[in-house]
Amino acid sequence: MTLAKKTDQVVAVLEQAVRDHAPVAFANSLGAEDMVLTDLIARHRLDIGMFSLDTGRLPQETYALMQEVRARYCSIPLHVYFPDAALVEEYAAQHGVNGFYNSTGARKACCQVRKVEPLRRALAGKGAWITGMRREQAATRGRLELTAFDADNGLQKFNPLLEWTNAEVWEYIRQHEVPYNRLHDNFYPSIGCAPCTRAIAVGEDIRAGRWWWENPDGKECGLHVSRAMPLRQAQSA
Repeated sequence: MTLAKKTDQVVAVLEQAVRDHAPVAFANSLGAEDMVLTDLIARHRLDIGMFSLDTGRLPQETYALMQEVRARYCSIPLHVYFPDAALVEEYAAQHGVNGFYNSTGARKACCQVRKVEPLRRALAGKGAWITGMRREQAATRGRLELTAFDADNGLQKFNPLLEWTNAEVWEYIRQHEVPYNRLHDNFYPSIGCAPCTRAIAVGEDIRAGRWWWENPDGKECGLHVSRAMPLRQAQSA
């Protein structure tokens, strides 16, 4: 299937989300996939709000792109959500500022505070949310569906780029001169918080640079994992 045809299908999915589940929010992580969706939403003037989660530990290159998105795609304002300061302080007191390196439980508790709790605030009152997840990104995403009900957040979830390849994502970016995170040019195919992201070597999995000290079968932050632990329980793990 040609990229043009796949692009038309993505637009159709986005239009369906707006038609059937408004209001709709797009969770923009500012990765390459999400920049494709940003461009499509703006290009087709879709009634989809856009937000990003600032964990407080993002790379400078991500902040630079955030500012560029604000300037270029002014028709869809980028709303930024931050973690609750009291919860961050509580986490640091219990685990240490970089305690996420100590255990998988401590890392997931950090993600819970810095990502999952702000996400719940961002999705409050929405009928659906859009993500840029693709099936080939990780072993944990092999069973993703194009759309499914997100019981944890109580709304419909759409993954319009589900069947896209990495090559197709970059073909779209090049064709439409879409801005992207410059860390991608330095062998960072997947970018999260600065302390939890590294460049990958030739032949490594596309998400090998995320939480590289953990087993790849469980490397998710909690944003896309069903039945996430309650915040207090996660912090004690």
